[in-house]
Amino acid sequence: MAYDFDLFVIGAGSGGVRAARFAAGFGAKVAVAESRYLGGTCVNVGCVPKKLLVYGAHVADELEQAAGFGWTLEEGHFDWGTLIANKNREIERLNGIYRNLLVNSGVTLLQGHARITGANEVEVEGQCYSAANILIATGGWPQVPDIPGKELAITSNEAFYLKDLPRRVLVVGGGYIAVEFAGIFQGLGADTSLLYRGDLFLRGFDGSVRTHLKEELEKRGLNLEFNADIQRIDKLDDGSLKATLKDGRELVADCVFYATGRRPMLDNLGLENTGVELDERGYIRVDQQYQTTAPSILAIGDVIGRVQLTPVALAEGMAVARRLFKPEQYRPVDYQNIPTAVFSQPPIGTVGLTEEQALAAGHKVQIFESRFRAMKLTLTDIQEKTLMKLVVDADTDKVLGCHMVGPDAGEIVQGLGIALKAGATKQQFDETIGVHPTAAEEFVTMRTVTR
Repeated sequence: MAYDFDLFVIGAGSGGVRAARFAAGFGAKVAVAESRYLGGTCVNVGCVPKKLLVYGAHVADELEQAAGFGWTLEEGHFDWGTLIANKNREIERLNGIYRNLLVNSGVTLLQGHARITGANEVEVEGQCYSAANILIATGGWPQVPDIPGKELAITSNEAFYLKDLPRRVLVVGGGYIAVEFAGIFQGLGADTSLLYRGDLFLRGFDGSVRTHLKEELEKRGLNLEFNADIQRIDKLDDGSLKATLKDGRELVADCVFYATGRRPMLDNLGLENTGVELDERGYIRVDQQYQTTAPSILAIGDVIGRVQLTPVALAEGMAVARRLFKPEQYRPVDYQNIPTAVFSQPPIGTVGLTEEQALAAGHKVQIFESRFRAMKLTLTDIQEKTLMKLVVDADTDKVLGCHMVGPDAGEIVQGLGIALKAGATKQQFDETIGVHPTAAEEFVTMRTVTR
């Protein structure tokens, strides 16, 4: 049977665009349908604008440290509107780049909502198309618990477009998005509280990292409310919001920001017209080659609920394109030792196993841990500490995990990710000469086992 397209991609986010571009480059006839914005969550309401806001918030730290280096500055003034306008301009530029990447690759770009009407059929704005393969790459969507007043809260989708910086903010959640936005709001001058229903945020991260970040955020004056959850939200006469907690306490703010998880974006996708199955968590069930239970339909990225990171979606998109249209270049995605950063303040960088994961996997471990005040802060009164940690297999000497909390953590851990991927041992770390004077050299000078 002759199809209109060899590959029809639903969703022009990171994974979908990567799969479409390379499939077209391999000679396939490809279409992409997108109903919102080119670049997906990462470019528009995720990694990119968030990092720009993190940069903006970090300026306050630089200004505070400047006096120690002899600079006398007039009192600074921050304008939220300027930051958001500049951010919007950059996102528009990136949208254009994504459009050009697709069009110049020979991909047919369809702007509108795509709905699957059969195993090899997709409908976009009333127009029907046939495809040998359909790739679902529609990403995720933030969700707010179903409580009275939930409509008064915002999520990351809306936070990037707030007209004004709220004076008082309640951030609800314990994942990396909640921690990052709490740092953004506080760094830009808002009176910020972070509420989390558990004992300590960032579940799944190394215990030393979680505890160290908690201590550093408290030093910065961020109000941390653990074992706290909102029961309802009410709007007061003056326009502010009253959050009533389950323990009966009441907190008043101008903005309640929820970062309590994301769901796969499958709304009106037409999965009922296919044999595609969902797993017990509501994500699309796929095999190791991203094929769903309907053989002609594939899925990648946040909709499959594996590792929800932009570079992972890119790798999955590449894997799909190669397997379908360039099989001699195909290689599966390796989900081990994926470097990760959390752009909190201070930031986290991590790769490999946590201490807890290593022990649970049966490893006999040696822990190397260092806490120190960065050289840059020695001419200031700031008492922030950097944490660096190595988790080592005591029997093989192999480094199982690297973890850091401190300036440039993400930049430093990217390089360590290569070392772990290559199977580096602690002896090889020890024999590597450090770059002096840097914080990064601490990773190759830790000699004493902490425990």
